[in-house]
Amino acid sequence: MHDPISYFQAVILGIVQGIAEPFPISSLGHAVVLPRLFGWNIHQNDGYFLSFLVALHLATAVVLLVYFWHDWVRIVRGMLRSLAAREISAEDTDARLGWLLVAGTIPVGLIGLALQSPLQKLFASAVAAACFLIVNGLALLVFERLRARPPAPGDWEGDSDARIARLSFLRAGAIGLSQAAALVPGISRSGFSMGGGLLFGLSNEDAARYAFLLATPIIGAAAILKLPDLLGHQGNNVRGQALVGALCAAAVTVLAVRVLLRYLTTNRLRPFGVYCIALGAVCLLAFEL
Repeated sequence: MHDPISYFQAVILGIVQGIAEPFPISSLGHAVVLPRLFGWNIHQNDGYFLSFLVALHLATAVVLLVYFWHDWVRIVRGMLRSLAAREISAEDTDARLGWLLVAGTIPVGLIGLALQSPLQKLFASAVAAACFLIVNGLALLVFERLRARPPAPGDWEGDSDARIARLSFLRAGAIGLSQAAALVPGISRSGFSMGGGLLFGLSNEDAARYAFLLATPIIGAAAILKLPDLLGHQGNNVRGQALVGALCAAAVTVLAVRVLLRYLTTNRLRPFGVYCIALGAVCLLAFEL
């Protein structure tokens, strides 16, 4: 009996996860369309594939946590200070940023719990994922078009967290809520978070940083909730491949985050939008042939 996912396929999917999760191009969309595009006999709506993806997303969340570990330590300490003082001091950037992250995390968490099961049915449709990749690309172009201000020299200099902390709680919640769109394969969590940041006046790098901080608890919690599936019968015959894929995803995520943060100091989201539109169109043509 052949394994449902080969180790070669696991490596490819892990590498793609490591690139596509931080980059605004939808890791979930790629995971759905690539097997069909490559002619792999992988059933994306089966339990074993969802369990495999859990490992990849957990690896990404762990890398993001480790990458921003010192920041998270400061943020948690700030939140504890605010709880002890029973107020959020305007001068305590770490405390305010922490509560902004909470405001941005709770809405999408509740929506994810409510809608995850019905939206998982979309995993079976590579055509739907390709269509939503095009939608994601168009959205990135719109975000750039409607951004509150253009990139300026020195945007990345100074205290990024202090600039992010000037967001209102309403705006922070709106940016977090935008992540709910990523429950649909083809829509990028980081892309919509970054886009929301741009609409509310954040610089490219600040928007990306806030998106990564927002993504860490959401991706991690979702993966942990589904981890029993990987450890249970649904993970049979894919746990080894999941480990290999997760290691590849972790290694590539580190590089992808560094590259993206450096890229966004002077560049825009437009190339990612064009890429998603092109990939979605190519996939739709290939699937119809």
